[in-house]
Amino acid sequence: MKEAAQTERSILVCGGTGCKSSRADQIIHQLEKEVKHHHLENRVKVIQTGCFGFCEKGPIVKMIPDNTFYVEVKPEDVKELVEEHVCHGRKVTRLLYVDPETSDVIADSDHMTFYKKQMRVALRNCGVIDPNQIMDYIAHDGYQALHKALTKMTPEEVIKEIDQSRLRGRGGGGFPTGRKWSFAKKNTSKEKYVICNADEGDPGAFMDRSILEGDPHSVIEAMALCGYAIGATQGIVYIRAEYPLAIKRLQKAIDDATSYGMLGQNIFQTNFHFQVQIKYGAGAFVCGEETALIHSMEGERGEPTMKPPFPAEAGYWGQVTNVNNVETLANIPVILQKGGEWFSHIGTSNSTGTKVFALAGKIKNVGLIEVPMGTTLREVIFDIGSGIIDEKAFKAVQTGGPSGGCLTEKDLDTPIDFDSLIAAGSMMGSGGMIVLDEEDCMVNVAKFYMGFIVEESCGKCTPCREGTKRLYELLEKITEGNGTMADIDTIRELSHMIGDASLCGLGQTAPNPVLSTLENFYEEYVAHVVDKACPAKYCRALITYTIDSHACIGCTACARACPSQAITGVVKKAHFIHQEQCDKCGICYDTCGFNAIQRQ
Repeated sequence: MKEAAQTERSILVCGGTGCKSSRADQIIHQLEKEVKHHHLENRVKVIQTGCFGFCEKGPIVKMIPDNTFYVEVKPEDVKELVEEHVCHGRKVTRLLYVDPETSDVIADSDHMTFYKKQMRVALRNCGVIDPNQIMDYIAHDGYQALHKALTKMTPEEVIKEIDQSRLRGRGGGGFPTGRKWSFAKKNTSKEKYVICNADEGDPGAFMDRSILEGDPHSVIEAMALCGYAIGATQGIVYIRAEYPLAIKRLQKAIDDATSYGMLGQNIFQTNFHFQVQIKYGAGAFVCGEETALIHSMEGERGEPTMKPPFPAEAGYWGQVTNVNNVETLANIPVILQKGGEWFSHIGTSNSTGTKVFALAGKIKNVGLIEVPMGTTLREVIFDIGSGIIDEKAFKAVQTGGPSGGCLTEKDLDTPIDFDSLIAAGSMMGSGGMIVLDEEDCMVNVAKFYMGFIVEESCGKCTPCREGTKRLYELLEKITEGNGTMADIDTIRELSHMIGDASLCGLGQTAPNPVLSTLENFYEEYVAHVVDKACPAKYCRALITYTIDSHACIGCTACARACPSQAITGVVKKAHFIHQEQCDKCGICYDTCGFNAIQRQ
């Protein structure tokens, strides 16, 4: 704290997985080197933080206190940044963000459209603190909620506060968190457990990973609060082994919290004991379901079981267990600090608070966002996301991952909350949001998600194990131009059977992407079957590449790029594609600089 008080300037560098893969570590090293070179070690502090969210523009460097936001920074830019901004107080304009709509140069992130409509509650410390420094977390009110609960509140009062917030589980189910905790509290067993579900499995989702990378102590503090509320002394984080950075930072946070007395025996000189350990998962999507997760933790196959009994009755090793996902837990400390009533006034009446989304796909501003519940899909896609890449037409947005559905332009004004998304034909899920444009084939999108489910099904129940395979085969048949109208009817009938008869949520929701695309894009299915054409010109078996002889100047670029040598011609003369040799990879289409390649 003393060190922070003496520091005149902080340079924050995104240390999330995405920016580290773009040489953020080198940027930090260079910054430290330049700061030392200018003898500024006592006045300038270089801090590695978690994700800022604006992944599209990473690596990001932020100057505090003037809140200058530099984007797409490279190690080679560091010398200039330190000399100009730190030493002379002049902003480096070429590294500032340029608004794609107005072309305005914006230095302060608070004025960027990407951040204007966001509200960071679960992500409040990501991009702000150094996740490897427990004192940074403490300096930002960390562990105050735990101290308050242990010294001034009864377990019942803690649960009442969470109940009052009306926080619903962010893992996808949306079950009221306070009610879940109260079930675990009232049931008795020899031991009780608090499990943090960090087995994030949706394609394109990285919300939980980012929270653990950027603010691991908030999750640890929340687990201890839950332990106090329900009477548990053991906490376990079940995390997929593919998250090495999150695991490394989480383990350090656990070790630091233990050494500082925030975990372990007699926390804050009370009679409360609580410890946290990590268990690795193999990254199975079905283990996002709590009974499958618990079986995996016990060393068994990650298969779900019928409920009841619920984990709150008989969970890990048959003991009373409470399972919450990372984002749910990240909200807990701030609710205890500011009160359940404060949280309940954010969002909508049935979906309070905020929601974190991994915004991805054909959108200009890809990244991690957090918005108040009730924000519309249109605001997320066209305000925060700044619209579709290359000004192409918006076609659909997939929410809820493999368990969700595809929503269309008519749904853009749908408020994002648990109930509205379900009413529109999709769901919240854990927070994956993938935007699709006019060049995406919706039959192929349905096939992609079904292929994912086939791979991830645990195989325990027949409807999911066999039914999803048959669905995938029928979809593949259609995208290859061999489908019939009867196949479409079979797909619809089989989808309903799988949804009705499967054992767990994975199988019950598996047909959702198929049914939603059938509902909203039926004509695309028909075009594949009747016209043997893919309207989006995506399905390889149903498209043909030709060369417009009037547009072709004979530059030979396409012929040189073609892997199957299907293009012939002489320099400065129009070329020709031999259809019998063309494997329809599309490289010629992407290579041609004169729009001479026609895709039909």
